[in-house]
Amino acid sequence: MKQIINGMKYWGQLLLLPIYWLSFLFPRDKHIWLFGSTFGRRFADNPRYLYLYVSQHSDRASEQVKTGIADWKKAGHAFTEDENCKGIRPIWISHDKGIVSFLNENGYEAYDYHSLKGIWYALRGKVYLFDNYSKDIHFWLSGGAVKFNMWHGVPLKKIQADNVFDQVRHPKNGWEAFKAFPRRLSDEKPSHHILATSEFMKPIFGSAFRTKNVSTAGYPRIDSFAFECIENLYTETEQRTLDRIQELLDKDTENKMIYYMPTFRNSEIEFFDKMDLESFNCFLQENHLIFCTKLHPKSKLKEQFLAIEKGNIVNIDADTDPYVFIPISDALITDYSSIYFDYLFAEKPILFFDYDLETYLEDSREMYFDYEEYTPGVKAGNQAELEQALLDITKGIDEYKEARRVLQKKLYDMTEKYISRDLVEEIQNIKN
Repeated sequence: MKQIINGMKYWGQLLLLPIYWLSFLFPRDKHIWLFGSTFGRRFADNPRYLYLYVSQHSDRASEQVKTGIADWKKAGHAFTEDENCKGIRPIWISHDKGIVSFLNENGYEAYDYHSLKGIWYALRGKVYLFDNYSKDIHFWLSGGAVKFNMWHGVPLKKIQADNVFDQVRHPKNGWEAFKAFPRRLSDEKPSHHILATSEFMKPIFGSAFRTKNVSTAGYPRIDSFAFECIENLYTETEQRTLDRIQELLDKDTENKMIYYMPTFRNSEIEFFDKMDLESFNCFLQENHLIFCTKLHPKSKLKEQFLAIEKGNIVNIDADTDPYVFIPISDALITDYSSIYFDYLFAEKPILFFDYDLETYLEDSREMYFDYEEYTPGVKAGNQAELEQALLDITKGIDEYKEARRVLQKKLYDMTEKYISRDLVEEIQNIKN
């Protein structure tokens, strides 16, 4: 029934096509930049951090934001003015009224997708900045806007048009092509601009999105933990979780926070076959480790992971922004998630719990790179191997430091300066 309802929603949207065509007639204000993330459901990822950066550096910043930045600077944080942000009016558009209220209460400008102001500014904004598709903001009102996709990760696994398992872009027959038509209509277009992190990654993004409009300027979310140019803004859930983890870390000075971020795929259920969680929890407690799990927002295992939370196992809400928790982490465990590429900037150990590698490659995704070559860290296929790798971390054993540095320089052209500043300049050039 749910699939039928969702299908009707997709096809029903075709009634909005005349509105989309009419939206091309609206004059757009070059100073209005619109931001959105994850189909309008989250305040997260690259749009979040570029939005905060532009809002905090804009001469249109509210007095509340200016006061916050002044206090931040007094606390010893570096903050350099950015002339390219002058005149920009950054606005966040969201389907979640809670996110809108949260931003408004903190002095930032945001509007609900369905509100009159949300509709008005969707028609007036010249620049759309998002991490999935323009419907993160408002596809049906986006005619004539400059659309810049900051995406949500350096891909290890093949994405979009390069992913042969993607039935939307690679339908197996005419019926599948027909069903996916409304989805393809509002997804990426060759005219959109896409963000890559380096010249090395540029052809990969160009191929995946079937476009020549590829910019290389790095990911703003890295600025949030690697370079001090953004004062982060934590949601209530994020702050509550941060406080909880910090309390556990403060309880014992030997405690270390291990950040577990698996990617979304059908075979992720095998985690529960590989792990004896009772013994694992005992292992964590004996070795002063706090195991913090953060699932992909699309994961179907949220309830299962919530059920295993106890002792030294902490669940971080799947819809929170993962970059909030990197600064307090001591190591990352992942499998095929692109989070580890950005984590290279944290200069901390990375472990790969790849218990389902063969299944994943056969049923889910092909990869752009050789897995062994591009994963600089210990590989663990079962609980015993994972525990041994964690023990090595507690002893300070890390044989992959140099390999991580080499990979970072290959995947990111910008490694020693503020990424957001360069990206704003790039967008200004495109817009003009």
